[in-house]
Amino acid sequence: MTRIFLSCILIISVIITGCADKKEFRVNGIIKETQNKYLYLNKVDVNTLIPVDSAQINSKGEFRFRVKASMPDFYQLSASENDFITLLAEPGEKIKLNFPGNNLYKEYEVIGSTGTEKIKLLDSALAVTKTKVDSLVSLYRKSVNDPDFKQKEEQINAEYTKLLKDQRMYNIGFILENLHSFASIKALYQKIDETSYVLNDSRDLQYMKIVSDTLMRYYPDSKQVKALRSDFERELKQSMINKLNAATSQIEPTKLDPTLRDINGQTISLSSLTGKYVLLSFWSAASKDCLTENLLFKEFYNKYRTKGFEIYQINLDINEEIWKRAVKFDELPWISVREDDPNNPKNAVLYNVRAVPTNYLYDKQGNIIASNIHGKTLQLKLTQIFGN
Repeated sequence: MTRIFLSCILIISVIITGCADKKEFRVNGIIKETQNKYLYLNKVDVNTLIPVDSAQINSKGEFRFRVKASMPDFYQLSASENDFITLLAEPGEKIKLNFPGNNLYKEYEVIGSTGTEKIKLLDSALAVTKTKVDSLVSLYRKSVNDPDFKQKEEQINAEYTKLLKDQRMYNIGFILENLHSFASIKALYQKIDETSYVLNDSRDLQYMKIVSDTLMRYYPDSKQVKALRSDFERELKQSMINKLNAATSQIEPTKLDPTLRDINGQTISLSSLTGKYVLLSFWSAASKDCLTENLLFKEFYNKYRTKGFEIYQINLDINEEIWKRAVKFDELPWISVREDDPNNPKNAVLYNVRAVPTNYLYDKQGNIIASNIHGKTLQLKLTQIFGN
């Protein structure tokens, strides 16, 4: 009986210990050559460093940290402002670090933290590229006055372009292989220099979306993931604006009469609604502002449609299925059509749409009587036209 009782105690003890470990992580390490007496651990709170703890380095160069944590996150281990490494620590990890030199960031070994190993891999790859870029820049400056400079310039530019392309492809491959890791966030935001991101192509926005969607499923409460989602939505909106601006100079003036297909494939023209007050609205299912405004539109539409009010809404989403799902899911009762080619949104360009949501209000004769009126302003205008 005693043995059974003691066994139960041991099992319970193991369970309790295991649970406790899952609510914290530990960092033990050795730094062999340093004049510093302390190391500092800061949490990377998106764009802010929050002090967590400091640890004294003993006579053998040993140090240790013990940190409470509920989910994976980024931390900065530093000896000084310019000498630090990034940790991607998870609850339950026992991280061992070894710094053989007198700088933390130059050479170090890590055991017990898969995330930190991935971060080190990213940083090391980028460091190699940066070194090569610096060498090319130096070579360029030295060659400026050479007789054959033009030939050398072409060669240097070609090598520089290849370096950036190779680094970009490396980061893309890393992201696709590590979608469930916070390390993919690091890969999205790495920079070649202060002004140039590794992922610098407009098409790279898709990788921000993939990482954001994936991590949001598993870590919806993470500040890092929420910040990534916010960045993605802002970049998506800016990308749409850039496309519209770029297309503006390429489209010749034409009659303002959108004629587009709805989700059932029926072609409907704006001019066919002459005799009604029509709100022409441009929107995207990726925009929270648009989705919020649609709720108000439903209220106004239900109230005034029997009095001669109609909504002609043009969607700008690249993915047609996203548009159709949004219309069906939100049960949008008005006319919902889509640009024939959202990559070349001719109607949005003609109406000088620079952001969504954008709208224009037409009177019964087909004249624009107001533009970009939202919320209470739109409600007041409709009240003036139709009464309460």
